[in-house]
Amino acid sequence: MANEYLLEIKNVRKEFPGVVALDNVSLFLKKGEIHALVGENGAGKSTLMKILAGIYSLDQGEILYDGKPFQAKKPVDALEKGIAMVHQELDLIPEMTVEENVFAGREKSNGIVIDKRGMEKRTKDLMESLGIDISPKTKIKELSTAQQQMVAITRALAFDAEIIIMDEPTATLTDTEINSLFDTIKKITSQGGSIIYISHRMEEFERIGDRITIMRDGKTLRTRHSAYL
Repeated sequence: MANEYLLEIKNVRKEFPGVVALDNVSLFLKKGEIHALVGENGAGKSTLMKILAGIYSLDQGEILYDGKPFQAKKPVDALEKGIAMVHQELDLIPEMTVEENVFAGREKSNGIVIDKRGMEKRTKDLMESLGIDISPKTKIKELSTAQQQMVAITRALAFDAEIIIMDEPTATLTDTEINSLFDTIKKITSQGGSIIYISHRMEEFERIGDRITIMRDGKTLRTRHSAYL
């Protein structure tokens, strides 16, 4: 019988000097699921996801990815495994184009020549699959915050990410932009991707989450299907 969960985070503990940030935290993610991770600021949501993304190390506990032990020692380990994090503070380069940001640090090449045409096509194809109407040749500084977020999501998919972590993605978006983001998220999961959606806004995770894990003071309180909240 196949494992029910794509990702299993079990009994994780993380301490910083003088602070227990995570205490016996668990979270289970299914393939094709939008799993909302919710709680007030300081609940431990971002710390947990930064462990998954290879930014922090865990002190205790285990992570299973597709049934096998996994621990990212650095962010590139997570990316190579198919786990990408879209941070609240987007780390895009304003003077570079959309396609250059999508492939920054891993440019496609034909021999020793950068394959700009291939990068443009791949970026355009990914965006079209998500219904995103942005030219790959546009510079990041010319885009709105919502459009930049779409570029960051496209970059994650260009890494062939199977799991995308979104950290408070609507913090600076308008209602119209939030609706567009939610449409994009649903397209990703309809294509087999899985989303962990960090938020502290009740109205958002009731709309977007298939299941919801609630955190408080570095602990997981419970997980529920959103329909039963």
